[in-house]
This record gives sequence, C-alpha cells and structure tokens, in this order.
Amino acid sequence: MIELDGSTGEGGGQILRSALTLAMITGRPFRIRNIRARRAKPGLMRQHLVAVQAASRICGAEVKGAAVGSQELEFVPDKVQGGDYRFAIGTAGSCTLVLQTVLPALLTAERPSTLRLSGGTHNPMAPPVQFLQRAYCRAMAEMGARIDVRLERFGFYPAGGGEVVASVSPCAQLRPHEWMERGERRAAYAECFIAAIPGRVAQRELECVGKAMNWGEDQLLNRSLPAEQGPGNALMLTFDYAHTTEVFTAFGEKSVSAENVARQVVQRARQYLSSNAAVAEYLGDQLMLPLALAGGGGFTVDEVSMHARTNAGVIELFLPVRFGFGRRDGVDCCTVAPR
Repeated sequence: MIELDGSTGEGGGQILRSALTLAMITGRPFRIRNIRARRAKPGLMRQHLVAVQAASRICGAEVKGAAVGSQELEFVPDKVQGGDYRFAIGTAGSCTLVLQTVLPALLTAERPSTLRLSGGTHNPMAPPVQFLQRAYCRAMAEMGARIDVRLERFGFYPAGGGEVVASVSPCAQLRPHEWMERGERRAAYAECFIAAIPGRVAQRELECVGKAMNWGEDQLLNRSLPAEQGPGNALMLTFDYAHTTEVFTAFGEKSVSAENVARQVVQRARQYLSSNAAVAEYLGDQLMLPLALAGGGGFTVDEVSMHARTNAGVIELFLPVRFGFGRRDGVDCCTVAPR
C-alpha cells in the first residue's frame, strides 16, 4: 500500500488525480491522507469525488472514504475495463479534470472506450475542453495515443450543465517523446465564447486582444452561443506551432471589465511567448505522467511550478522513473528517464 500525504508540496487535487491514474494502470493500491490540505476547502469536492467514482468503476476498485469533504481515501484497484461510461458531476465541477484522471488508464484497456461526462466545461479553476482537444490530445497523439474529445454543450461556472464525450482507443505502449522547440508558428487567434451576455462584451475583449497582440480582424473570432448555455464568457487565445499547440483562457465575471479579462489572458500568453519554451506550465504538468509511462522524454517549459515538482514526487512513487528539472539553452526544462 503506497502512502500519500495530500498536504505535500502544492497540496492540491493533482496529488489525488495522479495517484488514481497510476493506481489504475499499475494495479498498486494507495492510501492518501490530508486530501487537498492546502486549499481553502480541504477534502474531496464534488469533481474530485466523481474522479474517484469514475476511476473505481473503470477498474473495479475497492474504495474507502469516498464522500464529499473526506480528507482520507483508500483505493485498491483491479483490472482496467474498456467500455461505455457515463458520469455526472452535477455541478460546474470540471469535466476536464475527471477526463484527465481516467484517459491515460483507458489507453491500457483491451477494448475501446467512450465516456460521456456532464458538468462544467469552462471553469476558472481548470482547463477548458478546447485545451484538451487542441493541446493535450495533440501531444498524446505524438506519443501514439488515439483520443478524441467532443464538446456537445458548454457548461460555464457556476451553472454547469455541459456535456463532453471522449473516445479512447487502446494503446499498448506510449512512445517516448521530446518537445524542446515550438517550431514555426502556423496560426494564432483569439475566440470569445459568450452565452446570455451582451455582444458588446465580446467586441471589447477582442478589440483589446487585437491591439495588444497586433492581430487582424481575421484572428479575432466572436463565438456566440445559444442563450440557454449561459450565462458565460470565456476569452481564449490559441497558438498553433509545428511541434505543439497552446491554449490560454480567461473568464468573464461580475465586476471585472472586459478590458481586464483581455489583459489577464494576454499577460499569460506573453509570458509563454517570451520564454521560447515549447510548452506552457499547465500542459507541461499534464505531459509528465504520460512521459513517465512511456519511459522517457522531456520538454522545455515557461515555468517549472511547485505543482509540477509535487506531481513528479507522486509519479516516482508508482513508477521506476526519475524526473529532472533544469535549464536548456536558457529555458526551463523537465526530463524523465528510467530509474
């Protein structure tokens, strides 16, 4: 039984999610205490509970402590089973974080899988579905994985009500891979997704991005959605390069001006662009576990966060690999190799 302390390092939900994924894949049970100890509301939130329930169902695990607010959990996995699954978060809790918990494990199943999740698809505390589609799934494809994510209905915070469908094909072994350079830029564009929000809000956000990034009208896209999918406002910048794709998002909220929403996402994008790294912080975090399963690889990243270092520590408990963090050509980098 692997023992985990959820207050270690960054002290958030990623410790639990990575442990669930790795337990499903390796068959190794774990016990975690102090779940999300460094968060304002410690313990399992609804989205974390659904991740536990999804993982449990997919691999027939025995679980103790699976309840909202629980700060201790024991998870004893059995064999991963492919198939058709449906999970409802029931709030605006993130569908994407649940997907990221179970998708790598379903690659190891003997038959294809389809997952349908309902809940939040565009939530300030998690990556949007487009991040999975454009950045994460592209990177996984480079490693030999076939994952398709389809957004059927937007679910903005706080109402939720979104629908996401993911299809996963079995992959016997992920390939090692490196992302050290972005390569030539093929496209860059901004999208403003709005539902039940005045159209002038989208116009102002896009105008601000256009001025800040020196982009033309063809790069500024207003994506109006049916009013029943709102209220909601997500401003998204996508950068497509020869070797990688990155997505940055800011969310509109009450008392925050359109100009401030635009400044938030532009600031984050500029940090990435000025670094010359292949990937940004969040995508880098999500590549760590697949690279460990592949047995090697690495990437340059605009920032090595405490989140990444904490994630590395969890992965090393389950797999015979060692992570290294350093600098390459003046850029932060992360590498993984067999131990």
